[in-house]
Amino acid sequence: MARSSRAGAHPGLRLAALRRFHLWVGMFIAPSVLFFAFTGSLQLFSLHEAHGGYEPPAVIEALAKTHKDQVFAVDKPEAGEPGEAGADDGHRHHDEAPKATTLALKWFFLTVAAGLIVSTCLGLWMALVAGRDRRVAGLLLLAGAVVPVALLII
Repeated sequence: MARSSRAGAHPGLRLAALRRFHLWVGMFIAPSVLFFAFTGSLQLFSLHEAHGGYEPPAVIEALAKTHKDQVFAVDKPEAGEPGEAGADDGHRHHDEAPKATTLALKWFFLTVAAGLIVSTCLGLWMALVAGRDRRVAGLLLLAGAVVPVALLII
């Protein structure tokens, strides 16, 4: 007994259209996925904030600001502002050790971020090397990288 399909469309055609749509969306959002996975992993261990004797590189502070506040700028907190060493912003101070379960969860999320980065890079490679729509894929990848940068600059 044959399966019926809606509107007489062949299921393979719908699947092919869905794959193409997945490729297009994936290529466009891949730069942002990579950005958020990378910058989020830096924030897991507060590498974007000064604490103790650690002073983060300006680029990491700027990337974190873009991740969290959608601006590419570094603001140094003034005396008494939240975020400054010693200021009480309602969060755990960096000198306190996290619970073992919190630390384990941070490492788990770091592993997830690394997996997301590797998986996204493999998907990009497959689309650009082995895909049929390589030109469209490349243009969508470029657009996905240029659009957010342009919006930050404007």
